[in-house]
Amino acid sequence: MMMDERLRKQLEFLIEIDKMKLILRQTLTADGSRRENDAEHSWHLAMGAMTLYEHCPFEIDVSHTVKMALVHDLVEIYAGDTFAYDEKGHKDKFERELAAADKLFSMLPDEKQKKEFFDLWREFEDEQTNDARFAAAIDHLLPFINNHLTQGHTWKLNNVKRSSVMKRMASIEQVIPGAWGAVNAIVEDAIKNGWMIDDR
Repeated sequence: MMMDERLRKQLEFLIEIDKMKLILRQTLTADGSRRENDAEHSWHLAMGAMTLYEHCPFEIDVSHTVKMALVHDLVEIYAGDTFAYDEKGHKDKFERELAAADKLFSMLPDEKQKKEFFDLWREFEDEQTNDARFAAAIDHLLPFINNHLTQGHTWKLNNVKRSSVMKRMASIEQVIPGAWGAVNAIVEDAIKNGWMIDDR
């Protein structure tokens, strides 16, 4: 097939990232019928950025944050999904994902485009910019809500403790302060229902 080399490489990259639909996460869909995949999670995070930015007390570049949301878990095609509360898995998570980023983004046709994708992924991981802090907060909030809607499915399955959840959710208080009360209410409800271990 006759095709411009740049376009061919970009299409090959897009075909490769279709594998994201096959990476299953621990979190169930909100109706509790099945595990969500990475592509669904990334779409939901992007929609969260578009929907919730007005509640962030500092300025956000929504377009940039949406790009970050769409790129942030692409590396899991090769590195796999690491459960949020898996302490052992997090020990080498960054190294695994860095190698995956190099491999995946090297498929792109030139250094400029490779750098664009890599920088978006790295910005999200580092959580140093306002956009990254906002994206990471939503990345924590949406699965948290789904866990509550599914009667603490992954919390119960993995014996997750209150202290671990509160540590993970702590950024919400500064980044989406209007949701902080709901976070605390959900934790208390999960404890009351035996969906989460109360180690307070």
